[in-house]
Amino acid sequence: MKFFIDTANIEQIKEAQSLGILDGVTTNPSLMAKEGITGEKKILKHYVDICEIVDGDVSAEVISTNYKEIISEGEKLANLHSQIVVKVPMIKDGIRAIKYFTEKNIKTNCTLVFSLGQAILAAKAGATYVSPFIGRLDDFSNDGLNLIKEIKKVYHNYNYKTLILAASIRHTMHIINCSKLGADVITGPLNSITGLFNHPQTDLGLEKFLSDYKKGNT
Repeated sequence: MKFFIDTANIEQIKEAQSLGILDGVTTNPSLMAKEGITGEKKILKHYVDICEIVDGDVSAEVISTNYKEIISEGEKLANLHSQIVVKVPMIKDGIRAIKYFTEKNIKTNCTLVFSLGQAILAAKAGATYVSPFIGRLDDFSNDGLNLIKEIKKVYHNYNYKTLILAASIRHTMHIINCSKLGADVITGPLNSITGLFNHPQTDLGLEKFLSDYKKGNT
C-alpha cells in the first residue's frame, strides 16, 4: 500500500519524505488556502515545488465544474510536471473530462467519491485513482471502511485498473484497516502517518535497553 500525505505544507512534505516511506502527495484548494497560497501563479508554482521534493504522483485539483474549463485547467496542470495527477470532482462533466484525459494519457484522480456507484463510474471512465472520503462518511454515521471493501470487490470482479486511494483519513486505525481491506493508497495528514510509530511497549522497551546498557558501562 502506498502512503500519500494530504497537505500543501512544504515542511510537512519534507518531513514525510525524509522518513523514506512517502509515495506521493494530494492537495486541494482548501489545503492551499490553509497555507496562505492564493492566486493562480502562486498555486501553480507551489505544485511544481512539491513535485521537486517527492518522487511520486502529486494530485493537483481543478476548480472548474464545466467540461471545457476542466479540460483547459487540467491540461495546464498536467503540463506543469510529469508527476502531476489531475484531480477531478465526481460530477457528470468531471467524468466526461476523466474519459478525455484517459484517452490523452493524462493521469487523473476522481475525488469527492462517497458511493460505490460513483466509484464504478470513475473506473469506467478510466480514472487512475478513485478517492473515497472515508472520514467524511464516518462523520454522517456511514461506514467509510465498508465503502473501501465494496469498491475493492467490484474492481476485482471486473478487473478495473483504477487504484483505490482512501482519502479523508483521520487516524492510524483508518490506515491499518485500509491496509487490511486492500486499499492501494491512503492519503492522510502527517500525524496519522507518524502515529503508526507509536506504541508504549516500544518506548518502555527502549528505555529498559538504554538503562541496562548504561549500567553495564559505568
